[in-house]
Amino acid sequence: MTRSTQDHPRVLDPVRISAVYRTRLLDTGPEVAFDRLTGLAATLLGTPFAFVTLVDETRSFWKSCIGVSSTDLADRQNSVQQSFCRYVIEADAELIVDDARVDPRTADNPSIELMGVAAWAGFPVRSPDGHVLGTFCAVDTSTRHWTPHDIEVLKTLALAAAGEIALREAVENAETATIHAQAATTRANEATADARAAANQAQQLADTLQESLLPPHLPQVPGVEIAVRYRRGAGGTAEVLGDFYDVFPSARDTWAVVVGDVCGKGPQAAKTTALARYTLRATAGRFITPSRNLATLNTTLRAWQTKDPRFLTAAYAALRLHPKGVSAQISCAGHEPALIRRADGRVESFGHHGVAIGLIDQPVLRDKRTVLHPGDSLILYTDGVTEGRRADSSDLFGIERLHRVLAGNGATSAGRLVDAIDNAVTTFTAGHVHDDTVILVIHLPASR
Repeated sequence: MTRSTQDHPRVLDPVRISAVYRTRLLDTGPEVAFDRLTGLAATLLGTPFAFVTLVDETRSFWKSCIGVSSTDLADRQNSVQQSFCRYVIEADAELIVDDARVDPRTADNPSIELMGVAAWAGFPVRSPDGHVLGTFCAVDTSTRHWTPHDIEVLKTLALAAAGEIALREAVENAETATIHAQAATTRANEATADARAAANQAQQLADTLQESLLPPHLPQVPGVEIAVRYRRGAGGTAEVLGDFYDVFPSARDTWAVVVGDVCGKGPQAAKTTALARYTLRATAGRFITPSRNLATLNTTLRAWQTKDPRFLTAAYAALRLHPKGVSAQISCAGHEPALIRRADGRVESFGHHGVAIGLIDQPVLRDKRTVLHPGDSLILYTDGVTEGRRADSSDLFGIERLHRVLAGNGATSAGRLVDAIDNAVTTFTAGHVHDDTVILVIHLPASR
């Protein structure tokens, strides 16, 4: 066994290396999808360098590298021996180094002299099956203490980079399966079963991709109950649609709750959804004001140059414990205002209808505040609720009908109120879901 194999057994793991080659990203040029993430990291952390790397058996290839101006692929890589990424791969965990010269893990690394690395922080970028493909990292030429906020930003953006890679693989698989299905339909009758199997595989891949764009579970938020209902729109094709929701911690003991709707469907809508979720999570680590975080997302989306530009609507609420219950602040970007059902049954609109994200450079976004008291509920939803209709009718469920459902319902939990809304829409539409639907309820128990 060679010395390099002894030093880097996980780096040289053939299964891991196979996963790296499967991305088809080695020796490819810069792409906006990754550069926007590293650019965001450098801006938020104030570092001169930020990288998305892929590590094969001999080198660390810099798929994205803020701070390195050369587009020559030979200048966008270094050897495994010079790379800090090998420590992440071997440990199968993040590496946070405040002073690379004195940290025993990195003190002998040649890049300290070659690249002037003084501080380094990075997280694994994993394949869908969990192998470490490389890292998402930030590099400083001065020693520094990486704050919890810095670490959370890097962790979030590493997930975003991994999500982009997983998204591409899933879309490629889905497109391949769809092509096979289409080809199968042109064959003789005996191939019908193959066509159905391929179409089902494409649909399953689309379903898996859709699920990857939503949080796997809702966190426990102090003082409130949260419940959500998500229904995919009908259509009969292996397409990913654009409704999303998220709940995550923000700065200063605040929690963020977001519901959004991306224009369109398919891979581009999925990428926009991923960008929105990860950008909002990153900015929420610094700012709690909903309009400011939505404005940052707008800047990011406008800078994301694509041949098929997208916009989205969103309602962003910030929740924080208050002596009388929970303080709530909301900003709506092209999205219907949220609703509040007070404990006595009154229903109020909550939020100003601002401009959608991604349409103009500086949209007018306003915030609105209130206090939720014990027994109150905050309801965020997408237009799949109010625009619900039967397959053979143009009559919409509408906002007035939603108000009546809330006012006439005595549900005492978030889950029951979600059920009541969902049941009312399902009954009205006779089970026809023509568009994605999100219903998210935050409820303050009366016995709080």
